[in-house]
Order: sequence, then C-alpha cells, then structure tokens
Amino acid sequence: MASSEGFLTEEQREMMKVAAQNAEVMSSLSLSTSPKSPGPKSPTQTSSLLSEHHHIKAPGGGKSATAGGVAVRHVRRTHSGKFIRVKKDGAGGKGTWGKLLDTAGESRIDRNDPNYDSGEEPYELVGSTVSDPLDEYKKSVVSIIEEYFNTSDVEVAASDVKELGLTEYHPYFIKRLVSLAMDRHDKEKEMASVLLSALYAEVINSTQISRGFFMLLESADDLAVDILDAVDILALFIARAVVDDILPPSFITKARKMIPEASKGFEVLQTAEKSYLSAPHHAELVERRWGGSTHLTVDEVKKKIADLLREYVDSGDTSEACRCIRQLGVSFFHHEVVKRALVLAMEIRTAEPLIMKLLKQAAEEGLISSSQMTKGFVRLAESLDDLALDIPSAKTLFQSVVPYAISEGWLDASFLKSSGEDGEEPDKNDEQLRRYKEEVVTIIHEYFLSDDIPELIRSLEDLGVPEYNSFFLKKLITLAMDRKNREKEMASVLLSALHIEIFSTEDIVNGFVMLLESAEDTALDILDASNEIAFFLARAVIDDVLAPLNLDEIASRLTPNCSGSETVHMARSLIAARHAGERILRCWGGGTGWAVEDAKDKIQKLLEEYESGGVVSEACQCIRDLGMPFFNHEVVKKALVMAMEKKNDRILDLLQECFGEGLITINQMTKGFSRIKDGLEDLALDIPNANDKFKFYEQHARERGWLLSSFGLPGSDATPSVGAS
Repeated sequence: MASSEGFLTEEQREMMKVAAQNAEVMSSLSLSTSPKSPGPKSPTQTSSLLSEHHHIKAPGGGKSATAGGVAVRHVRRTHSGKFIRVKKDGAGGKGTWGKLLDTAGESRIDRNDPNYDSGEEPYELVGSTVSDPLDEYKKSVVSIIEEYFNTSDVEVAASDVKELGLTEYHPYFIKRLVSLAMDRHDKEKEMASVLLSALYAEVINSTQISRGFFMLLESADDLAVDILDAVDILALFIARAVVDDILPPSFITKARKMIPEASKGFEVLQTAEKSYLSAPHHAELVERRWGGSTHLTVDEVKKKIADLLREYVDSGDTSEACRCIRQLGVSFFHHEVVKRALVLAMEIRTAEPLIMKLLKQAAEEGLISSSQMTKGFVRLAESLDDLALDIPSAKTLFQSVVPYAISEGWLDASFLKSSGEDGEEPDKNDEQLRRYKEEVVTIIHEYFLSDDIPELIRSLEDLGVPEYNSFFLKKLITLAMDRKNREKEMASVLLSALHIEIFSTEDIVNGFVMLLESAEDTALDILDASNEIAFFLARAVIDDVLAPLNLDEIASRLTPNCSGSETVHMARSLIAARHAGERILRCWGGGTGWAVEDAKDKIQKLLEEYESGGVVSEACQCIRDLGMPFFNHEVVKKALVMAMEKKNDRILDLLQECFGEGLITINQMTKGFSRIKDGLEDLALDIPNANDKFKFYEQHARERGWLLSSFGLPGSDATPSVGAS
C-alpha cells in the first residue's frame, strides 16, 4: 500500500516502534545519571543497557547506527518529528527543557524580584582587622577616669570598672589612673588615691594593685619626660597607697630588687621610703598632702570646726556635735576642736556648761583622745597672753577650767606638771623672756610687711638681749612656716643677714636644735613642718649660714627618739642631691632666691665695669641699688678675687669708699675676707700667688679698720689669718 494514501506502511510502523523504544532507553539513561539516583552509572553499564535493545536503526533504512549516520546516544526526536543533535550528558538543544538539574548556566539573583530572598545570596568572605581587647580596654578606662575626675562619683566609677570585666587588665587601669592624675592638680591626685582605696578588694585585688604600681615604676623614666616632678609625685602615690593599706610595706623592698638602680623608678622608691614613709607623723602628712581624704585644707577644717561649735551652742545637741566632729575625719587635728571650744566658752560665758558637756562626752566616747585633749589645753595655755587682749579674764577662766576638767576625768592630771611641753622655755616664769617673745613677734610681723632688714636688725639691737637670739630664730621660722612661700623666702634671707650682723653660728645651731625638739608639737598646727624645717636647714647650708658639719652637731644634740633626727637626715639628702644649690635656692618659688642669683651676676658686671675705668660713685650706687645689704660680703669676695686675677689693686679703692660711706659694714667686710680665706687652696690652683696677695689685702684691711678684731683669732668663726702675727 502506497504511503501517499495516508496510511503507514509496515516499515514505517516498525520505525516508529523502534523510535519509541529508543526514547524509553534514553529516558532511563538520563535518570540513571541524575544526582538523585543511588549512584552514577559507569560507561560499561550504559553500553550494556543499549545492547539489550540491540542497535537503533537509522531512519533511512535498516542499517545500524554504528554503521553510519548519527550515533543513537547523540540523536533525539523533537515533538515536531525532527531529529536534532543532542548535547553531551543529555542536555537539550534549542527549544528543549535541558537536562535534569541543569546547573551549567550562570544563575542571577534579582534583588528587585518580589520573591527575592537574601538567604539565596552566595556567601562572601570579607577581610576585617581583628581588634585587640587591651586596646578596647584602654579606650574605655580613659573615658571612665575622665568622667570620674569631672563628677567625683566613686560609686559610678567603681561600677563602670566592674562592668568592663577583663580583670586581667586591671593593673593597666591602676597605671592609667595614676599617670593621668600626676599631670593634673592636687584635687585629681587626691581623687585618684580615694578611688584606689574604694576599688581595693571589692573590684581590684592587692596583686593587681601591686602589679599596676610596678608598671608605673617601670615607666617612670618616660613619665619624667613630660612631668618634671614625676619622681616626687609617684613616690607620694606609693606612700599614700601604703598608708591606705592597699599596698604592703614590703612592696618597696621587693620592687627595689627588680628595678635598675640607675632608673627613675629606683629613685621613686627611695624617695617614698626616706622622704615620706620614714618622716615623723608620716601618715597624717601623706594623707593631707593633696588636701586630705575629706578634700579639705587645714583652713577649711578650722572653719568647719568653728561652725559646728557655734551650731552646737545654739542647738545644745551633744550627739549631733560629736557626729559632726567624727565626720570631719581628722582625728589627729582634734586638739583644734578642744582649743576652739575652750575659747568659745570664754567668749560666750553662757555656753561654758554646754562646752564642758561636749568635751566630756567626746572624751568618754574616745572621740577625742587624751593626748589630743592635752595638746588642746597646752596650745590654749601658750596663747593666753594674746587671748587676754580680747578677753581680759582669759587667764582666770582658764585656771578655773583646768581643775574642773581634771576632776571630771577628761583631762590628764599630768597637764598641771607640764612646764612647757614644746621645749621652748627654760623658765616660764622668766618675765624678761616672755616680754622678749611678745616683742619679737611684733618685729617679725613688721618685717614680713616691710621687707626691711636693716630696720629689723636695729630693733633687735635695741632689745639688747643677744642671749635670746636662738629663741628669735625659732619664732621666725615657726611663724614663716605657717605663711606663704614669700615669707619663708624672706625668713631664709633674714637668717643670712643676721648671721653676718649679730648672730653667731652657735646662735643659729641652738635655734635649730630648739626648733627640731618641738617639731612634733609644731606639726600639730603645720602638717608639713618636718619637710619645711628640712628645707630651712638645707637653705642655711647653701647660704653659708651653717656648715655641713653643723648638721652633725645639731643631730648629736637631739634626744635619741626625737623625730628631728629624721628631719636632719632629710636636709642632708636635699643638700646631696644633684643641682642641690639651684633647687634649694628656689624651693619656695624663687622669690629672693632668684634675686640672689641675679645679684651675683650684677655684682660681677659692675666690678668689671669699674675695673675697666669706671667711676667709684657710680659703682657704689649700683651696689646700693641691689638692695641686698646682707649680701654685700659677695661684693667683697668678688672684688678681692678680681684684684688677684687682674693684678689691679684699684678695686681696693672701691672697697674703701663703700666702707667709708657705711655701704658695706664691718661685719659684711669680715665675712667677705673669711670666705676668701676659706677658699684659698682652691683659688691658688688658678692664681698661684693667691696666698701672698691675700696677706697683702688682709694687712691693708686691718690698717684701715675694715675687719673685726676677732678675725683670724682661734675660736672665732673666721679661719685664723696667715697674715696675723
């Protein structure tokens, strides 16, 4: 039957049957290579499947596909009946669906697609810097510390440090807190110490605190570059930590073994131990150095004491008054409460019963110790003369209060046996000494106002009691210590002038011995008294008022347990320090100390101008303009040295004119010659004939009456003269 009639021939039917079988075979091949199949088929397995169905016949005839045409595995019939070349691995060509799970094409995710899912985004590794926990900790603690300095809120700061965690970095917090405070005012230094005490045990343990301070010692050299007095400040922080019991005293010993001796850290440890922790009353001194844990100065404490006593007189509430005294936190200063309370009882007679009741209750509760009570009475007894000017009956009232207090049991009976606990008066009944003290206090106050040394010297000479010179020195320094740096500087300058004019070296030594013997009592009113006296001693040595050997003499005359011995030791340390002269001259902010240095330069220049042809009257006027008559011995010394160096005896005419006018006194002239005589050995190294020249100048001076008759005699302050025969 022909195909043109619309019927399939037998051959065509056979061909369609074979094609259907081939399609089933290809479908099974595709499934067998699918990822979801139990496992991929090997090429051997695939060919065996094909062999089961024999060879697919080509469309054009009954020949096998292997004999010619397209291989069966590369042929596919489309729905249109067309045969196309199949892609490898069964993927379709144009107009086909492609192979199952076809991933050959690059898929793109459209973020604007409503069905967009960010989870379908491919993973991408992004490089980032790994942060150091210590760096983060450092940034955090700086902000905590700055905020604390602004708010003074200890609880918030402690809470913030605790919340930071990272306890292994707490030593760094110690280091950062102290280093930041060191470069700030005393207020911040005190706040840092208070915070350390608050954090101790609760937030930061003792080992971490020790490690933090050790880190500070290791970095002391770097700190000293930016903070000039870093050594002293860090030493005070360590001393304060020891006093506050957050650092063990053994820390200094252990740290000294691990810190190089040449480092600033080693110097810090020495300063902490010798200047602070070994000083008399060191606990009170260290705690109050930056204003005290109560953030109050001495003047502020005195004002608070006066206010609470007046409030007590008005209210009569003894318990509240005791609570306020306790809240001040200045147990070592309770003698001030006693003194002011007694004075108030004298001023307001109706308040006396209340005051007696308060003092009795404070003593019974142990709020005011027996020693503080006694000190308060002693201080009032010493000031009765001045108090009597305002309260005429002061002495009578005091004499009635003392036996009452003893009978009530809140004042020790030994007070009656005391005959001057400050060691100042050999005999309190000596009316002449009492009047002398009253008068010299007035003289000293006038000097602090006028700065007139010649007038003060005339006033002392008018008193006519040189045997009391040592008492004057003690009173001068005691009054100066309770004032500003200006008065301290003026006191040192005055000592230098008095030593030349009317005070002997023995007077100076005796005065300092008396001052050191009463140092503990002085410290009750002047908290830093020990350090201040040490500076006065060191300054006296630098100014040639005392010789270094005089310090040994002073120390030997003190009792074995006297705290003044440590003060003398401190003075020696100050003198032995590097650049000691310059530092001690400026220890109270410069003042006249700077003027002394400037005066030396000016004296040298005016002498050079005069030697090169200057006029005597002009040179005398320049010396007068210096305004430092107590320092004219320097003019004499430099003039004699210049005469030796220049071989020009014309300078002696200048000294004659100055002496004739009274510009240079006989004491100043003698002092100048003594200084030259003491340094002749060194001077002879530069000027070989210095000894011969000095003999000539000494003879010249004696003939004209420039020198004291005692100059060169054995036992005098001056060295025996070679030219004296």
